[in-house]
Amino acid sequence: MPRKIALLFSGQGAQKVGMGKDLASRYAVAANLFAEADRRLGRPLSQLAFDGPMEELTKTRNCQVALYVHGVAVLRAVEEEVGPISAVAAAGLSLGEFTAHAAAETFDFPTGLHLVAERSRFMDEACNETKGAMAAFVGGEESLVRQVAAEADVDIANLNAPGQIVLSGEIAKIERAIAIAKARGVRRAVPLTVAGAFHSRLMSSARQQLQPELATATIRAPRFTVIANVTASPVDDLTQIRTTLGDQVTGSVRWAESIEYLIDRAGCDLFLELGPGSVLAGLVARIRKGAEVLSIEGLASLQEALPTIRAATK
Repeated sequence: MPRKIALLFSGQGAQKVGMGKDLASRYAVAANLFAEADRRLGRPLSQLAFDGPMEELTKTRNCQVALYVHGVAVLRAVEEEVGPISAVAAAGLSLGEFTAHAAAETFDFPTGLHLVAERSRFMDEACNETKGAMAAFVGGEESLVRQVAAEADVDIANLNAPGQIVLSGEIAKIERAIAIAKARGVRRAVPLTVAGAFHSRLMSSARQQLQPELATATIRAPRFTVIANVTASPVDDLTQIRTTLGDQVTGSVRWAESIEYLIDRAGCDLFLELGPGSVLAGLVARIRKGAEVLSIEGLASLQEALPTIRAATK
């Protein structure tokens, strides 16, 4: 009996040098996607993804498009082996939400690439114009961390998993939030190495600039369910899709609720994490113990996952 498969796509921070290189050497469909991205962007994105240096790949304007291309390339490589995947749903962490929509054919690959390239450019500009920071809070109840955020006047950026919340805002205010949290017994409160205050009010200019791009982009109803970060629920209305993709630049990534929806409401019982590393698998394990996640980033992990995927699609 076929299982209900959900596709998960990585967000900024998951990038690593070498991403997609072995897939491009083995699958023409993957190589062609990277080549198309190079051509459309007018710069050697594939070279950065394949060979680095990491410092350049990590820059917002590079890593977001690299993760988008890589996520779609991994999906196409899987489909080269097993045929079209009858996924019932998809979700992506922050930037990954755009990749999820590309997988669901809400927009075609070039349209998604353009949106992600513009999003990353606008966010990079917003980072340069503001003095922002982010910090992870581990081990505190959500209600407590929300109180900390309110007192420090910062925003809830990510609700990643039970006991794992990220706050975002001005540098001095994030430092204050860390001090308040530690004084109130939050087990760990640590600053993150990021370019700025993503998913906060400090990204308002990026959100405003992205909205016209979303308004004119050619989109259609997704082929299967896509979960929006800011609502943790499906989006299928075209206006709603445009709104939620814009809102997530400044809004909270409700990842834990998104996974709960996929399991409890959509009935998903097999997750395919398509992107570098296994960060999302780790979060899913914290959200729902025992949930099965296959993390696929290159040839070795793809070959390892194929028997399970083939059995799940019979």
